[in-house]
Amino acid sequence: MEKSLKSISLNQGIILGVILTVITVLIYAFSIDMFTKWWLGILLFLVILVFGIIAAVKSRKALGGFMTFKEAFTSYFITVAVGTLISTIVGVVIFAVIDPDAAQYLNEKIIEMTMQTMESFGAPQASINEAIAGMEGKNNFSAGMQFQSYVIRLLILSVIGLIVGVSLKKSDPNQA
Repeated sequence: MEKSLKSISLNQGIILGVILTVITVLIYAFSIDMFTKWWLGILLFLVILVFGIIAAVKSRKALGGFMTFKEAFTSYFITVAVGTLISTIVGVVIFAVIDPDAAQYLNEKIIEMTMQTMESFGAPQASINEAIAGMEGKNNFSAGMQFQSYVIRLLILSVIGLIVGVSLKKSDPNQA
């Protein structure tokens, strides 16, 4: 049964990775400015979360309706880790290899947006200048930064995965 759980999770992770890749490539091709929209990050986060939960539910069904916390978390984690890793690799290929100019453009847009946001909140000019100085010369889309973001995202999603694991575990009453 363990192989079944891992294969279900791996398959779901690959499907998730393909979906995230298609979304990334479409946005890159048709409207690169969408990468700076806050709602896109939330939408992608929800897609990742849903796929992790679906994988855990499918695994529980494959295990006869009963699942330990470890099995639920493992199923969720494998799906999320594989899917987001595929997406991260695609992001690195696009922004660090194929089109570094797009990464530079997006970094400039992010700096602009940060400045506008800070001004709208009435931040002192000295604080704005300091924040912008810290952002300039930093490439959020470099391979290193993208993999750093992958690790941070995976940690956050893992905490949620702990909750999913607790929620989906179900002990078999016929086992001692």
